Amino acid sequence: MGDAGTPASPIFFKDSLMARALRPDLRNVAIVAHVDHGKTTLVDAMLRQTGSFGEHAHVEERAMDSNDLEREKGITILAKNTAITYNGAHTDVPVTINVIDTPGHADFGGEVERGLSMVDGVVLLVDASEGPLPQTRFVLRKALEAKLPVILLVNKTDRPDARIAEVEEEAHDLLLGLASDLHEDVPDLDVDALLDVPVVYASGRAGAASRNRPANGELPDNPDLEPLFAAILEHVPAPSYDDDAPLQAWVTNLDSSPFLGRLALLRVFNGTLKKGQTVAWVRHDGTHSNARITELLKTRALERYPAEEAGPGDIVAIAGIEDITIGETIADPEDVRPLPAITVDDPAISMTIGTNTSPLVGKVKGHKVTARMVKDRLDRELVGNVSLKVVDIGRPDAWEVQGRGELALAILVENMRREGFELTVGKPQVVTRKGPNGQVQEPFEHLTIDAPEEYLGAITQLMAARKGRMETMTNHGTGWVRMEFIVPSRGLIGFRTEFLSITRGTGIANAISHGYDDWAGHIQARQNGSIVADRAGVATPFAMMALQERMTFFVQPTEEVYEGMVVGENTRADDMDVNITKEKKLTNMRSSTADELERLTPPRQLSLEESLEFARDDECVEVTPEKVRIRKVILDQTERARAASRLKRQDANA
Repeated sequence: MGDAGTPASPIFFKDSLMARALRPDLRNVAIVAHVDHGKTTLVDAMLRQTGSFGEHAHVEERAMDSNDLEREKGITILAKNTAITYNGAHTDVPVTINVIDTPGHADFGGEVERGLSMVDGVVLLVDASEGPLPQTRFVLRKALEAKLPVILLVNKTDRPDARIAEVEEEAHDLLLGLASDLHEDVPDLDVDALLDVPVVYASGRAGAASRNRPANGELPDNPDLEPLFAAILEHVPAPSYDDDAPLQAWVTNLDSSPFLGRLALLRVFNGTLKKGQTVAWVRHDGTHSNARITELLKTRALERYPAEEAGPGDIVAIAGIEDITIGETIADPEDVRPLPAITVDDPAISMTIGTNTSPLVGKVKGHKVTARMVKDRLDRELVGNVSLKVVDIGRPDAWEVQGRGELALAILVENMRREGFELTVGKPQVVTRKGPNGQVQEPFEHLTIDAPEEYLGAITQLMAARKGRMETMTNHGTGWVRMEFIVPSRGLIGFRTEFLSITRGTGIANAISHGYDDWAGHIQARQNGSIVADRAGVATPFAMMALQERMTFFVQPTEEVYEGMVVGENTRADDMDVNITKEKKLTNMRSSTADELERLTPPRQLSLEESLEFARDDECVEVTPEKVRIRKVILDQTERARAASRLKRQDANA
């Protein structure tokens, strides 16, 4: 963050403190962890115990996960901030603790990086049973790169399968390993001091924490979170600033208000920001112009309230600059000093997103179906999502969207679907690049798998087919094994469904970026072919009864289909075109349609992510607010056969 940033804690970084003023009444801290290790639940407990919610306020669990998708999926997607006023036994004056709840999934790494740019320290939360996982490594690496002090919090100590001492040791090993890796990039990192990282043991759900290590499976010996608050006050430095420096504030996030328009969430590094003040708005290209702050908002718990001014270290929202974007600077118009831009990792996965081109487009009135609407929505997403790129592919109705991973792109498409868009979405692809010798390179992932040991052989076979290379395997003696693989990102497209099938839903897989390496060669896609409708019409029970022994259906009886639509999965490797609309010939024999429906196997309902995983290279996904369908890119059966034969000839000549 350059000279304008907050200096690092002397705990980890040598000779890093300069003579700067401090804000002892303020702490800015991020809660970072692997997905599903309990960050949001811990923040809930912190809010409740400090009386941050009103006496009669009704607050749901995981209050910070306000987005519908976050609640449905049980993950944090967007970094959010809350403010806690702590006035407990460990301070003489009330201290405002700004807490940033960050995503744990690597696909939302841009959110993690933005969250870390706002704070002066991190609480690294690790599950007492699962221990450090790939995303733990990812967020911890980002914290150390940003020169932030770390508090280790071992959460869920009351889990029956907790192994607290081993997890603490694994976390220390991870810290030291990362410190060694980063020694050249961060030369002032004090590796020896990392051994003295403060450790807090907690149960976020019970709202209890202690500095004393409890026995495995037991709650901490203290009934509240006071030891955690004490550790934050002691080990996270108060925001520091240069008393003589002009105003410098950094835009780290965006929001909107129906009354105020666009809101810019920013951290003030130096100077004072006031409501009604005229400031310099410094854009990404270095140009700047004057703008007026029409409203200044601070945060209390989950609510924003009007304020007159904000000082160094404060995290506030401002209104009045309609086109402001993430990474830009608010400065003093008399002495403009821009802060450096936020940098994020390059995208690894891409997919084509365009208008719906199926025969069923626009069947429902009010849907958003034009190319202009789709492009405007993608442009709006770029404003607030720093880890996304939209690339022009020379088509007026489709664009290539690049992101960190499948999940991040699927979340974008799902949000657009809920907003009323009809889309055609291509199968996810990897973003390649040229190597130092001109060779093609592709992104790789570091994959960690936890599964019952009886599935070891099946998992090894699955990973070998996807060009995965096993790095380590650990058996904790609990009946479960942990395996770590280096695998091409391509090998993980469509991986999750097959993995859950072979482990009967018990396996846990998590991946993190491992950089680029040479192209790994051909990877076999799914083993089974697609069942494709050969004409438009309505799926009939009679036709489905005749076909069900050879396939698994994706459609219901009486559902409308069209030529080229994938209606099921073949039991064999080849695609098969079928007439699923065939009617039963009329005879004078009576039969009951209800009997046929009873004998039909219920269809398999694919979610958006499962549909994207299932699609082959010659298939895409039709997405509408009511329905997600898989279809062939070329709908016409004859045209499709010609294209396939041309491709075979090209492969033979190559």
